[in-house]
Amino acid sequence: MIAKIAPQARVMDLTHGIPSFDVRLGAITLQRSLPYVPPGIHLAVVDPEVGGRRSPIAIHVSEDDRILVGPDNGLLWLAAQRFGGIVRAVDLSRSPYRLEPVSATFHGRDIFAPIAARLAAGLDLHEVGEPMDPDEVQPLPMPMAEVEGDELIAHALAFDRFGNVMLDLEHEELTAGVGLRLGEAVEVNGVRGIYATTFADVAAGTLMLYQDANRAMAIAINRGSAREILGLQADADVRIRRA
Repeated sequence: MIAKIAPQARVMDLTHGIPSFDVRLGAITLQRSLPYVPPGIHLAVVDPEVGGRRSPIAIHVSEDDRILVGPDNGLLWLAAQRFGGIVRAVDLSRSPYRLEPVSATFHGRDIFAPIAARLAAGLDLHEVGEPMDPDEVQPLPMPMAEVEGDELIAHALAFDRFGNVMLDLEHEELTAGVGLRLGEAVEVNGVRGIYATTFADVAAGTLMLYQDANRAMAIAINRGSAREILGLQADADVRIRRA
């Protein structure tokens, strides 16, 4: 649909690897990927409620002149906050640029892609949908790390295919919370490891706490699965302390 409506648009496919129904991982991936992507029209669809009560939306963020198009289920929220918040928003439910008849189960083809293509071809946000209050855009609730005694309690936000664990934690919170420094021993949910820079810093099978490619903290087992070893599910507490 994008190629048909806006053949001159350059399409950059960031990923089709988000697990089915995982809105949170989609939101985190979008938030962490867009700083490396040129400003433009960003289309994201992880939409388990397709055909339900959630609205299709397009939002304009305050920095870098970016427009995000997708379902109003929290998917766009983290990326919007990363770029200064939402300054304009429109509801696409009755857009004149939908592909008619609209399928009840394929809004990616019939609503999101055609409208993203129209925006890429030069239409303004107000031309493709009905104005809505930016404050009405669905937020994405996220857990927050906190200090408890000599422990920093973070949470498992998401997992990649290697079993590495993404945390709701930045380097500054780690050093301020428990005073941990690079190269020091660490204990994570009772398992000893190292606060390391890269996988080559630890032996195979060793747990490591590290700053991932998106500059957020993560846990890995070198050549193993931290998710499996620690028995973690989404939102599970991850207790970090100096060993």
